[in-house]
Amino acid sequence: MKQQVYNPYLPSWEYVPDGEPHVFGDRVYVYGSHDAFGAPIFCVNDYVCWSAPVNDLSDWRYEGVIYKKTQDPGNPMGIRSLYAPDVTQGPDGRYYLYYAFDFLGEFGVAVCDSPAGKYEFYGKVHHKNGKVWGKKSGEQFPFDPGVLTDDDGRVWLYSGFATKVPFPASRWHNLRNDGGVVMELEEDMVTIKQEPKVIFPIKGKPGAFPDHAFFEASSIRKVDGKYCFVYSSQNNHDLCYAMSDRPDGGFEYGGVLVDLGDLYLDGNTDETHANNYLGNTHGGLLNIGEDWYIFYHRQTNRSSYARQACAEKLKRKPDGGFYQAEVTSCGLNAGPLSGEGRYEARIACNLWADHHETGRVDGANPKKRLAAHPYFTQSGKDRESDGDQYIANMRNGAVAGFKYFAFDGTEKSISLEIGGEAKGTFRISTSADFETIAAEADVLLEGNSKTIVTAFSAAAGVYPLYFQFSGEGSADFLAFTLIRNRDNV
Repeated sequence: MKQQVYNPYLPSWEYVPDGEPHVFGDRVYVYGSHDAFGAPIFCVNDYVCWSAPVNDLSDWRYEGVIYKKTQDPGNPMGIRSLYAPDVTQGPDGRYYLYYAFDFLGEFGVAVCDSPAGKYEFYGKVHHKNGKVWGKKSGEQFPFDPGVLTDDDGRVWLYSGFATKVPFPASRWHNLRNDGGVVMELEEDMVTIKQEPKVIFPIKGKPGAFPDHAFFEASSIRKVDGKYCFVYSSQNNHDLCYAMSDRPDGGFEYGGVLVDLGDLYLDGNTDETHANNYLGNTHGGLLNIGEDWYIFYHRQTNRSSYARQACAEKLKRKPDGGFYQAEVTSCGLNAGPLSGEGRYEARIACNLWADHHETGRVDGANPKKRLAAHPYFTQSGKDRESDGDQYIANMRNGAVAGFKYFAFDGTEKSISLEIGGEAKGTFRISTSADFETIAAEADVLLEGNSKTIVTAFSAAAGVYPLYFQFSGEGSADFLAFTLIRNRDNV
C-alpha cells in the first residue's frame, strides 16, 4: 500500500455511516448515508461515495455527491433525509441505488451508468398493481435496503426494522415490524415479483435467533456459493450473520462479526464495561481475493448523529463462517501499524472513563449522563475538508487505547500533543491493566495546547498502546508521535 490506513479509514472530517462496500471493476466503492457533525438528527447530508483500488485500501478517493436528497420527487425542499442505502449492478449493466426515504415507509431507487456517477431518480419499489410498497395498512415497514443481483440474474431485496413503526409512517399507515423480510424484484429492478415475507423474526417472535435476534441493517452477500445475511441484532451495537443455501429462507445463525465495544469476546457482555462507547452500527462484507472484511461505523461527539466508517479484517472458521473481529485502529492496514511516526488520537479503538466505565451514547439525555466521559469530537462545524478530530474530556482515570503496533525493541521517545485545562500525569502502557509502564509524562495545562516529549520503552513484538490520564481537570488528547532516539540527536 502507498501508506498506512487507520480506523476510521476516511478523513477525520467525513461522517459516512451504514457503509456498504462493493467491488465494481478494479475498485472498491463504499455507499453509505451521510451524517453531519453537530446535527440533531440522522443523515442530513446528501449521498457521497468514496472508492479505493482493490490492491490498495489505503488510497481512498472522494467521488463527490452522487445523489441529492432533493432529487426524490417527494422531497423538493430537502426537508426529509435519505437513510442507509445499498447499490447493485442490475442485469442490464446499470447501477441501482436503493434507499429508505426517511421514516416515510418507502424505498426510493436511483440509477446510473457508472458506479460513482450522478444517479438519477428511477422510481419507488412497488407492487405489480403500481401501488408503492409501504402504503397499505398491514404491510411490513420498509427500512434499510440490502440488495443482491444473483449469479442467475434474479434480484433479491431485503429490508426490516424491529422497533415500533416511527413517526411519520405511523401517522398514515398501520405498518408492521415483525422482522427482516425478503422479496424478489422483476427485471425492471423496481417492481415486486415475489411479495415480501418475514424470514428473520424480531425478539419475542417464533423463530428469532436467541440473544441476537434481528433488529435492522440488512445486508446480503454470496460467500462460497452460499447466501450470507449481515444484520444488526437486538443488542444494537453488533453486526451478526446468518447463512443459507437459498436467498429466500432457511438461514442459520452464524455468530457476531464485530461489536463496537468488543462485547462477546472473552465472554464479556456488560455494556457498561465495553471497550468503547456503544450505539447503532451498520455495514457489509467485502471480499478481495482470499481476504474478507466487515465494514461498520462508530459513534462520535456523544451522539448518534455523527458516525464514522470503520472496517476490520475477518478470519474464516473451518465451517466456512467467520470469527468475531476485534475492533482495532489498523483495520484495513496490512498488519499492525508501525512503531514509529505520528498518530492522531482520533484513531483510538478503545475509550473509557475511570473504572473502565462506558455505556450507550444513544440513551436518554446522553450528554448529561456522559458528562464525565471522554469522547471523539472536532472544533467548529461540519465541513468538507481540513478536520481536526481529537479525544476531548479525558478526566481522572480515562483511558484511550490503540491496537496494534509493531515494536522492534529499541529505545524511543514519545511526544504527546495535548490541550485543555488539567494538572496530572499521562501514563502509557502496552497492557490495559497498566502493570508495565512504557512512558510517563507530567502535564500542566491552563487552557493552552502543548507538546510533551518523554522516554518510551517497549519490548520487541506486536502490542497495543493505552494512554491514561490521572489528575485534576480535563485534558484533550490530540496526537502522539513515536520517535527513534537517533532522530532526536
